[in-house]
Amino acid sequence: MKIELQSQKGLRKVLSIVIDKKTIQLKMDERLTELQKEVSLKGFRPGKVPSSVIKSQFGKSIYGEVIDKILRETSSKAISEKKLKVAGQPKIDLKQFGEGKDLNFELQIDCLPDIELKPLEKIKASQYKIKIEKKIIDEKLKELANQNKQYEDRSINDKSIIGDQVVFDYSATVSGNKFEGSEGKGVKIELGKNLFLKNFDEQLIGVKKNENKIVNTFMPPNHPKKELANKEAKFECKILSVKKSIKGKIDDNFAKFMGAKNLADLQTLIEKQISSQYSQALNSITKKEILDQIEKNHDLELPKNLVEQEILLMSKSLKPEEKEKHKTSNEKIARSRIKLGLLLNELGEKNDLKVTDEEVRGEIQKQIKSMPGQEKMVLEYYKNNPSASQSLKGSLYEEKIIELIKTKIKLTTIEIETKEAEKIISEFNKPNDEYQSETKIKSSNKGKAKTKRISKK
Repeated sequence: MKIELQSQKGLRKVLSIVIDKKTIQLKMDERLTELQKEVSLKGFRPGKVPSSVIKSQFGKSIYGEVIDKILRETSSKAISEKKLKVAGQPKIDLKQFGEGKDLNFELQIDCLPDIELKPLEKIKASQYKIKIEKKIIDEKLKELANQNKQYEDRSINDKSIIGDQVVFDYSATVSGNKFEGSEGKGVKIELGKNLFLKNFDEQLIGVKKNENKIVNTFMPPNHPKKELANKEAKFECKILSVKKSIKGKIDDNFAKFMGAKNLADLQTLIEKQISSQYSQALNSITKKEILDQIEKNHDLELPKNLVEQEILLMSKSLKPEEKEKHKTSNEKIARSRIKLGLLLNELGEKNDLKVTDEEVRGEIQKQIKSMPGQEKMVLEYYKNNPSASQSLKGSLYEEKIIELIKTKIKLTTIEIETKEAEKIISEFNKPNDEYQSETKIKSSNKGKAKTKRISKK
């Protein structure tokens, strides 16, 4: 094997590699010998098929198989001999090939740059400690109480009003015919929320317990059965009960209903959840502040192929005109990501940072605990998606590097309340011409809880 450096432009190197025809023929003969033991042809005993016969029938495919193997093995050997740190997949350009000929090809390689890490001690950044005011916790408690209303039966002669809960059975028809799902038992709706069908709620205003009520409405336009979509429907309803909402006490009993030990425990859990929401966003801001400085402090030549791959990934879902519109900004973002990736990886390697399989499993368990009732779904997701576990491992690795950086820089802790946190996050989320932060947070005192229970983490 002959290896020559054909050309070099920055990190891109082109190696010219020649494999003599004798070596190729030797590999061909070895493969033919192997096939003699494997191939079964009519008219020949197993293992006794002459190599000439095998070659005449399978020669082209055998040659292709052998060449493919040689290309992989010699490429790897050439990279090793030249001690190159390869970025991405090398490209092979065949110059000469064919039976009875030398194999001549070029190997185009984008190499990783040599990185000289600058000291971190001069970097300054702020980290935030969030203080959750009592009024924010109280507002969240009221919100939870409102979302988990309790009801008591109205008297038999009381008519339903907006805000009441009506419980009913129904039997529905479209054009006089029943359909799948045309009957329902013990259906509960809160009048005024309009969560059932269009104009359904308003027709139940004024009903009383044990009353029969016919509701005329239309099936939803997005009904899975097209023959029912937008069709007029008749619902014969039997009113089982009419209930009025009662102002629930926010006390220990309510706290237990929400899954806490008592009211004090519920308040603590709410404070932790709100604090976690803000901290996650604020930590992202601190992280960006640190990474911006690290990126600025290092001049680095970047492998073209990695930048190109990142741009392709970013533009994958964009239309051609959008790709062109965002071409400059996408390239800048791609270069920034690749540069930071290389710098952080170098920091991780220099400090011998690793993420164990046990740590990955531990993180998956954290996710499971934060999603009660969906444990099986989370486990199945990671089981069926190895790339998801690898991505999680990468995130944990980056977190370790960031935490290491924080120990080496000048990090100032600032205690802030939610109002100031909102202001900082809002400023951070403002889009500009090139970048838009992915860090988003909904005010904890305004956002709607997605679950009935408070989960302990």
